[in-house]
Amino acid sequence: MGKRIKVQRRGRGTPVFQGAHTGKVTQARYPAISTESLRGTVKDIIHESGRVAPLLEIQLANGETFYSAAPEGTYVKQEIVIGADAPLEVGNVIPLGKVPEGTLVNNLELQPGDGGRIVRASGAYATVIAHNLGKTVVKLPSKKSIQLSAESRATIGIISGGGRLEKPYLKAGEGHHAAKANNKVYPIAHGVKMTAASHPHGGGRHRRPGKSTTVGRRSPPGAKVGLIAARTSGKGGSKRQRSL
Repeated sequence: MGKRIKVQRRGRGTPVFQGAHTGKVTQARYPAISTESLRGTVKDIIHESGRVAPLLEIQLANGETFYSAAPEGTYVKQEIVIGADAPLEVGNVIPLGKVPEGTLVNNLELQPGDGGRIVRASGAYATVIAHNLGKTVVKLPSKKSIQLSAESRATIGIISGGGRLEKPYLKAGEGHHAAKANNKVYPIAHGVKMTAASHPHGGGRHRRPGKSTTVGRRSPPGAKVGLIAARTSGKGGSKRQRSL
């Protein structure tokens, strides 16, 4: 029968459906946890096409080099301190248990030592809310509050590049290359405008999907088109949702 349509070969899941993010060359991770504070210097601020925020290239005193998302206000030749004894300054990496309440942080570790996993997009920051019995409550950019280990590390400050979306794409080519760096398709055509071989909604003379557009949450990537895991659908359903 041959290979499935292009729409069904993209997205998350097994390596068959995953695309290579060729624009991300470096690994932006904290160094391993040490019992002593580490000191380093910002050697350069670099940009990668697959990332939305610039990166700091930091060289430690022991010769090791690592990369991390650049907070607003950091600069070349700035001294960076990593550890529980680090001063509360922009760019320093401190365990959450040592960060005062109300401080803005970024690049948080979900588990101590994982190198930083969340709050890494341009302009993003989290707020330290409270400390309780070895745990720290943090408010994420989504306004949701989560509880992390007090040993998880975070960088002080706000990720730079917060005004990235204020400048519009003046040419279609700019949007194409920006999307290509992140393994995205641009421009995106409506499924009903495609042929039957190119999309589940394609084909037909009257531009109608011909079947329900609601799919399950656990459907494979290629089948996730239309209303994904919708509780209700249609005009009546949308009215009921707005009233809740």
